[in-house]
Amino acid sequence: MDIKKPFIVGAGIMGAGIGQLCAQQGLEATVVDISDEVVNKAREKVKTGLARRVEKGKITQEDMDSVLSRINWTTDLDPARECDFCIEAISENLDAKKVIFESLDSICSPETILATNTTALSISEIASATSRPDKVLGMHFFNPVVIMKLVEVIRGEKTSGETIATAKEFAESLGKIPITTAKEAPAGIVSRVLAGLLNEAAVVYADGVASPEDIDEAMKLGAGHPMGPLALIDMIGLDIHLAKMETLYGNLKDERYKPPEIIRKMVAEGKLGKKSGEGFYKY
Repeated sequence: MDIKKPFIVGAGIMGAGIGQLCAQQGLEATVVDISDEVVNKAREKVKTGLARRVEKGKITQEDMDSVLSRINWTTDLDPARECDFCIEAISENLDAKKVIFESLDSICSPETILATNTTALSISEIASATSRPDKVLGMHFFNPVVIMKLVEVIRGEKTSGETIATAKEFAESLGKIPITTAKEAPAGIVSRVLAGLLNEAAVVYADGVASPEDIDEAMKLGAGHPMGPLALIDMIGLDIHLAKMETLYGNLKDERYKPPEIIRKMVAEGKLGKKSGEGFYKY
């Protein structure tokens, strides 16, 4: 299946990044969100990022203009009728995702694959909102989307082998390396393995063992991590990390995934990381 018109639901960091990635690979991408304000903010962020690359001599102005011309920003789901692959990248809310998938199922061609960028929610639960569970799967990109090479391809209980194969081929066409789970797995591979590490780093800080700077530097120097765990939580967003942990803990009942109180406290205080200007660090 030759994917030419991907449709991305959600114009946040991940959705906008996926749209930009597709456009950079020569595809006509459509990115949708709920309001003109959100869509316009995403468009300007992509434009600013590309302009920065032009300034650094990494791409030409012509390249930038070409990429921007291939992204259609909208608040309307109707263009999904013309797409051949949908990727949902909204917030980690199961009910909201099921509403989106129910709508996409009714709008899209029966052949269209519906993917979710979720890192913690059940693929099968999301697929249950559609009449095509065999064509629903998880396709987890990593932030920043245009740079990170991995895409986790995550099965639902009824995802067909053909759907998995198409998703892998699509990921490869975008310049990514797909890794496929052998079965449905909450949080896939990376997020699940990282979850305990990120939680423990927050606990070490809350216990007064060391400052965020020293915890992160220790993990970079002693464990070879390119980024410290607390800086990573700030980049992900403390609210996003909390939602993931609540879902994982609820599904697996494993104490390793129980959200630390320090994370709950910081989220309640509005300290969400880079996007709010303050998390474990100030920005």
